[in-house]
Order: sequence, then C-alpha cells, then structure tokens
Amino acid sequence: MEWWQCATIMVNPSALWWENKKSDAERTNLQGKGGEIMASLSTDKAGKRRILFMAPDGDRKMLWLGRVSQRKAETFKVGVENILDANSAGAILDASTAAWLANLDDATHDKLAKLGLVAPRNSATVGGLLADFIAANTHVKPATRVMWRHTIRNLREYFGDPRPLRTIGTAEAEGFRQGLVEQKLAAATVSRRLQLTRQIFGYAVRCEWLDRNPFTGISHTSGDPRLRQHYVTEEETALLIDAAPNWVWRTIIALARYGGLRTPSETLSLRIADLDWERGAMTVISPKTENHGHGHRAVPMFARLRPFLEEAWNMAQDGQTHVIPETLYLPAAHGPNGWVNMNLRTTFAKIVKRAGLEPWPRLFHALRASCESDLAREYPITTACKWIGNTVSIAARHYIQVTDDDFRRASGCAHFTAQQAPERGCTRRQQETRNPGFSGVCEPLRHCTTVQMGDDGLEPPTSTL
Repeated sequence: MEWWQCATIMVNPSALWWENKKSDAERTNLQGKGGEIMASLSTDKAGKRRILFMAPDGDRKMLWLGRVSQRKAETFKVGVENILDANSAGAILDASTAAWLANLDDATHDKLAKLGLVAPRNSATVGGLLADFIAANTHVKPATRVMWRHTIRNLREYFGDPRPLRTIGTAEAEGFRQGLVEQKLAAATVSRRLQLTRQIFGYAVRCEWLDRNPFTGISHTSGDPRLRQHYVTEEETALLIDAAPNWVWRTIIALARYGGLRTPSETLSLRIADLDWERGAMTVISPKTENHGHGHRAVPMFARLRPFLEEAWNMAQDGQTHVIPETLYLPAAHGPNGWVNMNLRTTFAKIVKRAGLEPWPRLFHALRASCESDLAREYPITTACKWIGNTVSIAARHYIQVTDDDFRRASGCAHFTAQQAPERGCTRRQQETRNPGFSGVCEPLRHCTTVQMGDDGLEPPTSTL
C-alpha cells in the first residue's frame, strides 16, 4: 500500500474498507473459471494501460504498458496469461508466445523479468561466443583450427565482436551467407564456412544464450564434386612411379593409389612393425579420425601394393621405425600441437609433370579415391569403406567414380549375352575383366569357385532319385 493510501485511510477510515473491497474484486477478476491464473487489462484517466495479474505465489502484480493501442494491450494480456499458465504448470511456452517474447525490445523484456515472469535476457555477444566456442574445443586438430580461423574472421568482420547474439536473426544470417558469396569464394568453401557457423550458433543454443539457431536452413550448394574428381588409371600410375626420383616416392605413390592411405598423415605414420607379412595385412594409423574413435584400421596388402612394401622393407636402415624414413618428412609434419600441413604436394606436382601428365585437382586425394573406386568394383561397398576408412555416403559422393571402362565392360557384357548363353557369356566376361591387383588377396577363395559341378549335383544319390 502506497503512502498516499495510508494518508487517505487516516483521514477517512472508510477508505480501508473500499481498498479491501477493490482488492477482492480485482482478485475475483484475476481468478478465472476452474482456478486458472488470468490477467486483467485496465486504463487510467491519463490513457495509460496496465495489466494486473495474480502471480503463482498469490501476490498481485502490475505491468504498465503506457499509452498503447487496445489491440497491442490485448496482445500483451494474452502473452502474460500464456506465460503465467506455462510457469504454473512447469511447461514450455508454445511457439507463438515464444516468438512474441523473442521480438520484444530489451526495455519491455526487462519489465517482464523484474516482475518474475521471464528470466533476464543473456548479454552474450558474438565475440564472447567465438572465444567460448574455441575454448570448449581444444581437442581439434591444428589443421581444423586453421579452417576455423577463416570462418571466425568472417563472423567478426561482418557482425563485430560487441554484437549481441539475440539481435541476429534469419535475415542477418542470410546476409552473412551473401557476404561470403560476394567474396568470390569457391562454392565448397562457402558451404564449409556456413556449416561451421551453424555449429557455432548451435553451441550458443545449447548454452541457452539463444532460443533458436538463426543459421538453421542457411546453406549453400557445394557444387558438383565430380568437377574436382580425377580417376588415375593404371597407365598413369605406372608413369608416375617411373618418374619418381627414388624408392621413397615410389612407396608414397603406391600407398596412396594401391593402398588408399591418406597422405601425408597415414602414409608417414605407417610403421614397419605395422606390417604383418604372414597375414598379408597392415595396421594403418589414422590421425584424422582418432578423435572419432577410429584411430586405426586393418588394410590388406593388396597384390599391386606388396612389391613396393617389400622394396621399402629391404631399403630400411638399422633402427628405422617407419616405412617412410621418419627423418625425412615426419619432423616437418609434426607441430607443437599435432599434425600440420607440410609441402609434399609441390614435389608430387613436379613428378606428375615429369611423367608427362597434367596436374589434376586434389592430387593425393585423387589417388586414394581411385583406389576406392577399384575396390568398389570387386568388393561390397561396406568392405571397401572399412579398408579406406570413410563412410558409404562420403564414398558415394566424393570418392567412387564411374569410368569409361565401366561403361565398356557393361555394354560389352550386354552385347555378348545377346548372342551367347547368359551364364556362359557373363561368367567369361567377368573373369576377363576381373581386377588382378585387388583380387590377389583372396585368390584361394576364388579358385574354389571354379570347380565344376557334376551331373549328380551337390546332394548324394538316394534310392528314390
């Protein structure tokens, strides 16, 4: 009760009775049918509107709206009632009320917060989010941090560190995407930076600094990955190996093209102790995927790869631990925080030109992708992916390629079966086009399938047949 109300009561004791009756009337108006909490809208003589409501703790509270239209006042009244209902039931606000609340200006939102209707808005900024995101992800690889720095720089240049996160909506997110496009960046680069941006603002949502991620649905086509693919044929691989300056580079090329290893990380990490000659397998250490629980995988010593591993074994010096001597390139590849980029590509580009070939995009990746393309023709795709160390979806989009030879084999088999018996024609064609490099790892099994079945079949003869 205000001081002027106390003074009125002292002058006129009947005012106390009037105030009590008024409180009872307001309390009755604020109590809806069934006991639900409701709000009441009123206007004073000056035309200022206010909302009276009964808080869950039983206290009457008042929200002054000022001189606003009746429609806006009714909207506020419905919003307050929905907030009261949700708070009383311990439920989540419906989507329309949450959107209305998010669109309120800071001053009005602070009024609701002071009355205990909502929690105060977080004052997180773009700069604070970026710093906290980096601090929360100290486990990522140095090469990943290099990529992050470009995206973080773009965010700071476009929004600015002091920009409050709650002021960034879908329109601002779309403007950021358009800004990246206007920088003439490659489509794949724009797509990757938007992907990281969605991850960063998703972190803000998990921290409850934002109600929703403004970058949800903001993406950019990464382009057709086939435009950057190149299938390295057997003939081209032979030219590359012949142009290699020494056995080290012959082994590096073979491990990428015939073993499907990532270069440089997996190639330089392969140790002599990881070669199991008796089993015909090698354990490949994968620094790129170790944080995802896939730090190593078993890969066969394919028939085309084994001669180069034998050469590396014979050339190994006393005390050498790695297939590629650890004193050559490994020190440059290991930075203070882990793997860093090192310049194998420059030497390999010179080898490509020396072989009389034109350099293609993603030199080492093309060797690895060509290896998986060959494997996928002979083995189930899941088996090929386990040996290469990727997923089926990634392999289908970025690795496995359909070559002209695939078309020739397919059309040749179809043409042959049109003139000959189907089982004889296709079986003969498949044997002619079988990949000798990869099939060598399971030759005994394939030999068993060539045994001809007699006229009696597989089952022993019985008295009734």
